Amino acid sequence: MTTNTIPESNDENLTVPESMLASVIDGPGDADAFRLDTVPVPASFNSEFVVKVVAAGINPIDAKTRAGKGTAAGLTYPAVLGNDFSGIVVKSPYEAHPLSPGTEVYGMVPVPRMSGTFAQYVAVPSLSVARKPSTLSHVEAAGVPLAALTAWGMVVEVAKAHQGQRMLIHAGSGGVGHFAVQFARYFGAHVIATGSGRNQDWLGKLGAAEVVDYTTTRFEDVATNIDVVIDLIGNVHDETGSRSLSVLNPGGLIVNAPTGSWPTFLDEAAAAGVRATTYKVAPDGDTLSTISRLLESGDVRVFVDQVFDLAEISDAHRALESGHTRGKIVLTVPSR
Repeated sequence: MTTNTIPESNDENLTVPESMLASVIDGPGDADAFRLDTVPVPASFNSEFVVKVVAAGINPIDAKTRAGKGTAAGLTYPAVLGNDFSGIVVKSPYEAHPLSPGTEVYGMVPVPRMSGTFAQYVAVPSLSVARKPSTLSHVEAAGVPLAALTAWGMVVEVAKAHQGQRMLIHAGSGGVGHFAVQFARYFGAHVIATGSGRNQDWLGKLGAAEVVDYTTTRFEDVATNIDVVIDLIGNVHDETGSRSLSVLNPGGLIVNAPTGSWPTFLDEAAAAGVRATTYKVAPDGDTLSTISRLLESGDVRVFVDQVFDLAEISDAHRALESGHTRGKIVLTVPSR
């Protein structure tokens, strides 16, 4: 595991090679399913970029897909996984594009529709790309796109966070959760976050007005008059989702993100008299640009907990699946 600051890439070679180093899987499996291989660089078409990847974020959906769940049904093996990237444009859609070769960008790739980011190069639609915030390193930027876009969609677009709103956010210290806490606080909501005891002070600094240590306290005993629940757990642990229904005000809203985490979600919510919706994130460069401004102003921060080299991807996935990550885990990708 790499713990020191990762230097920025200064590689001036902006040509697109024929092949690249990538971490691939040959079928569903555990964290040891990955192997490094030399594979063709994905081709770009029409409005797509080719980006040289400097760093790639890891998300729970990557582990689910690797294990044969979630979007794995759409994969063709051998497959390159990975949604998040931060890197350098090596090929733009057209000559006058404002994001010309050499521009530092970040974004999210729609896996499995396209080959993923655990590789030296990635082809990505132009609508999925934004200019990298100047205040962030590539490692920090790679931890942003999927998690921040998910949090923004749930908290801002669906829940419409605002002054006076009481919002309960489960798993507030995770990748999506730590952005959700900050967005809700930024737009004026009173944030109650669940997390372990070690993260209580940290969550308070991110903007949580109240933090419930789920290891010692039942959140339903202390969280009352809740307008919105941001559910990043479902019923995969201690029936967290079902228990959340009891704290919502009549007509309140619960937003659930983890796919398959609570099969009876909509029926239970309807029986409890509350509004409910799942949420599925989509790549969105325009929204990512808005989030970039909050990152550059310091109103929102990304926290990178651990950094691994691409060759250590199995260790990175094991760390993610331990369930104790604060913020994000990021891979650095070798330039050669």
